[in-house]
Amino acid sequence: MKYSEARQGRIFIIRLEDGEIVHNQLEKFVKEHSIERASLLVIGSADKGSRLVVGPRGSRVNPGVPMTHELYDAHEITGTGTIFPDDEGHPILHMHMACGREESTVTGCIRTGVKVWEVMEVILTELLDNRASRQLDPKTGFKLLIP
Repeated sequence: MKYSEARQGRIFIIRLEDGEIVHNQLEKFVKEHSIERASLLVIGSADKGSRLVVGPRGSRVNPGVPMTHELYDAHEITGTGTIFPDDEGHPILHMHMACGREESTVTGCIRTGVKVWEVMEVILTELLDNRASRQLDPKTGFKLLIP
């Protein structure tokens, strides 16, 4: 286990609008508000055609080959995520969502493009006094969190 401490900063209440791409809007927002690190909670609905990364094709194959899933219609969602700068200082959102419709639910990373259906609500909590960042791990090919 590796860890570091942070202090809570500003808290933002954000409403994403119909058709917006979640990770694009949130990364744009944090740049505009000089936020380097944050935790996020989100609820709302994702639109048809949204795509999730739902796992690697092989569990212990590096680098991993991502599997994606496309939503076939609007889905109710709940998600949680973090924002930390990468090795070039760009704030990167890492968020997973559970997306459900009727009796079926799929969970995955939103990096490949989740589109808002009507509205999504986001609570963003800024994290201060911390130097954690995402650094490229040559073994996995992922930008891993270094606390």
